Amino acid sequence: MLEETLKQIRACTLCEPHLPLGANPVIQASESAKLLIIGQAPGLKVHNTSIPWNDPSGDRLREWLQLDREQFYNPDEIAIMPMGLCYPGKGKSGDRPPRKECAPKWHANVLSQLPNVGMTLLVGQYAQSYYLKDKPKTLTETVKQWRHWAPHYLPLPHPSPRNTLWLKRNPWFESEVVPYMREYVHQHLKS
Repeated sequence: MLEETLKQIRACTLCEPHLPLGANPVIQASESAKLLIIGQAPGLKVHNTSIPWNDPSGDRLREWLQLDREQFYNPDEIAIMPMGLCYPGKGKSGDRPPRKECAPKWHANVLSQLPNVGMTLLVGQYAQSYYLKDKPKTLTETVKQWRHWAPHYLPLPHPSPRNTLWLKRNPWFESEVVPYMREYVHQHLKS
């Protein structure tokens, strides 16, 4: 059943008129996946390769998780579903926000077919705003309150190189949140 859903998602053209490079939905999932990563939307490199997190942001995310590419890209262990499944195009300062049609159309259906997910990483403000009710207004305050939602949800800043300054200003993230996430993910993937 999930394979059929993934086939439908990959064939989706709902937003195509609004996408500068056309539709190319990028998703990775398997019913046995134990970790779910919900990010923003594919960047240009991801659009061109159809491989999620195949960019410097993905390198940092894999470093945070201490996972190699082989394990990270194993759909039997890790599901990856962005808020917007296609590259939204360039904006004034980075990529445009994810298209708003994707999550309401596809997320609930996919989530209902991922019974083994123990933790969902909510990467960036778009995923956090969609999934965390009564969250603080800022990303920093949301991530600071990570214990409120863990282990089911874990809010993370975007691992983009653009956020290096945020990471320097908030060293508690890499000293508290990252070790918790690593330990939980590695234990859960082993079980």
